[in-house]
Amino acid sequence: AEVVLGLLERLEAREQRLGGRSAAPAVGERAARPRKPAPPRRAKRAQPSTRAETLEPAAATPAPEPEPDVVEEANPALLARPVTALKGVGPKIAEKLSRLGAGTIGELLAIYPRRYDDYSLMKPINRLVYGEQVTVVGTVWEARARRTRTGEIVQAQVSDGTGRVQVTWFNQPWLANQLKAGMQIVLSGTVDQYLGRPVFNSPSWEPVAVEPLKTGRIVPIYPLTEGLRPYKMRQLMQQAVEGYCRHLVDPLPVAMRQRLDFGSLTRAVSQIHFPASQEALHQARRRLVFDELLLLQLGMLGQRRAWQSVPGTALRVPETALASLWEQLPFRLTAAQERVVAEIQADMARDVPMNRLLQGDVGAGKTVVAAAAMVVAAAGGAQAALMAPTEILAEQHFHGLQELLGPLGLELQLLTGSTPRAKREAVLADLAAGRSQILIGTHALIQEPVAFHNLGLAIVDEQHRFGVDQRQALRQKGAGGANGNGPSPHVLVMTATPIPRTLALSIYGDLDLSTLDELPPGRQEIKTRWLRPTERERAYAFVRGQIAAGRQAFIICPLVEESDKIEAVAAVEEHARLQEQVFPDLRLGLLHGRLRADEKEAVMRDFYEGRLDILVSTSVIEVGIDVPNSTVMLIEGANRFGLAQLHQFRGRVGRGEHASYCLLISDSSSPEAEMRLAAMEQTNDGFILAEKDLELRGPGQFFGRQQSGLPEVRLAALLDVQALTLARREAESLFESDPMLERPEHAALRERVVDFWQDAGDVS
Repeated sequence: AEVVLGLLERLEAREQRLGGRSAAPAVGERAARPRKPAPPRRAKRAQPSTRAETLEPAAATPAPEPEPDVVEEANPALLARPVTALKGVGPKIAEKLSRLGAGTIGELLAIYPRRYDDYSLMKPINRLVYGEQVTVVGTVWEARARRTRTGEIVQAQVSDGTGRVQVTWFNQPWLANQLKAGMQIVLSGTVDQYLGRPVFNSPSWEPVAVEPLKTGRIVPIYPLTEGLRPYKMRQLMQQAVEGYCRHLVDPLPVAMRQRLDFGSLTRAVSQIHFPASQEALHQARRRLVFDELLLLQLGMLGQRRAWQSVPGTALRVPETALASLWEQLPFRLTAAQERVVAEIQADMARDVPMNRLLQGDVGAGKTVVAAAAMVVAAAGGAQAALMAPTEILAEQHFHGLQELLGPLGLELQLLTGSTPRAKREAVLADLAAGRSQILIGTHALIQEPVAFHNLGLAIVDEQHRFGVDQRQALRQKGAGGANGNGPSPHVLVMTATPIPRTLALSIYGDLDLSTLDELPPGRQEIKTRWLRPTERERAYAFVRGQIAAGRQAFIICPLVEESDKIEAVAAVEEHARLQEQVFPDLRLGLLHGRLRADEKEAVMRDFYEGRLDILVSTSVIEVGIDVPNSTVMLIEGANRFGLAQLHQFRGRVGRGEHASYCLLISDSSSPEAEMRLAAMEQTNDGFILAEKDLELRGPGQFFGRQQSGLPEVRLAALLDVQALTLARREAESLFESDPMLERPEHAALRERVVDFWQDAGDVS
């Protein structure tokens, strides 16, 4: 209470010094009328009040009403002005804004708040209720860092005059130096309980700014960069919204907006930055999420239409073409494999090029399905190519497919960066002459000298490991070639990362989806255990026991942060510690993202061929190596990885005849980390884990823009099935009536679609 009263007194004194002028009105407010001289203030009370009302904004300035839809003529050219057109933005501030992606005023308006502090919901500490999301303003009494069994924590005591609350942050030791005693801060988060007392665990925080306390409104919190303070960012954004928001061109036709009950784009952008109420914020977000999803879906449908407009080669083969393959298999296909093979066979029989995504959990049998597609291509007189992300994985595919397809009389070739020159020339000659039907390799397949006689099927394995240009280059190796005047090959992209249907609809809306949702009989379950750091020695003893039995093990180093350099340092240090102190008598290898490609291949080959007992690695091991003799996956700092990534790590073991194990060591006791690790213990089903991972962490962890080719989606909740369904329905309706968006009322929408997708390329 003392904090807020003191701040308001200082603010009013400041205004009186400025001659009674109020602070600049918030967005949507009218300028204040001249005020009468303020009456004399009462003498200050002897003791500050501890009533809860002193923290609640009962006497605050009313939140502004949402502005009406703008009807004046917009001038979008003004949005292209540099940010230096704003008052107070010189070269230094402009450089800081450019780090956030804002070089123009239009780009600045597109930087949406990452969260909000709702001062209208501000509560005193003595009225906190467990489980509620609240904002608290108080003074730091003390803050200190200390080490625990599970890692390093920072604890602070914060008081507001009505009470005191303990605040804890995990694995952020630098906060102890930032939170000084006497500092006034705003805390926002969920109230937890510890020993019957309210506490905050890892809440968001920032130093108190006086401007929101007087209005009691919802305050946007923006992404920042070094040297750019929160108040300065809000001040600049307020200028941009007030001066330029009305010049935004609304891409949605008026009839669509009215039918879907959407306000204008100007209103939505204004309210997403400075919401007048929670309801206004909800409506603004609803409109902007729809816009992003509609642009996403229109682009997907456009790519699908463009792909299907190019002729393909109809590979119609008799049902008996696959009989020889099935006869030599030592197992029966699962029902899911039979269904997917039928889908692919039907696609390849059409003169429209197939564009299909095959997803299946680790061990679901995607290779056999790919082999069947290759047989169909060869039986139809065409060639097939399979591109894998690493040489080791390409070799594994080659040897496995050679066993399956060699007895059928098919000629397979392998081409990687390590293929000797003489062998390479022979492979290329056989390929161009049509003497070899199947080529398997790495990105070497898309190099300039590689020319197919008649490429009818292109398969991309672990497709998210390839960039857009690499996938497109493989497509262009088809009969259409660089001149583009021939039929395009059928395309099958495969992934072992299970993708929930909602995300698949968003990211792969231009592909047909096939799912292997059952595992072959006899596929063993990998036993998974979650351990505390105090149990690490037990884990090491277990690893040693497995190696003594002739097996091999992986040890994964934790992801410190999104930096190959920092990851490499951590991996090097951990490898040295393990080799010197824990396993001095064993053979340890090291793998991390800072190694050259040939160095990575050499390390993986040593492990694959049994010259190493333990492979210490960062997350680069997630995909690309299959060592049947490895039976233990030990993951340090498992709480730092998402469920999908943990499941991929786990899938590196259990690929042979021996019982296999995954040990998860967590250095966090946060509820979210415990939920993730408990889920790993409970199921080996990648699809269940993918759904849980999306629920807990959101879709950003699945695919980055560079790999997926997906445009940057700032707000869209890709898990919102209702919003996705609505956007897909509207996009399909638009495509049916005006596929090229040529009508006058669709001109602005067409321009937005082009801008949205111009740097994205082909997502498949």
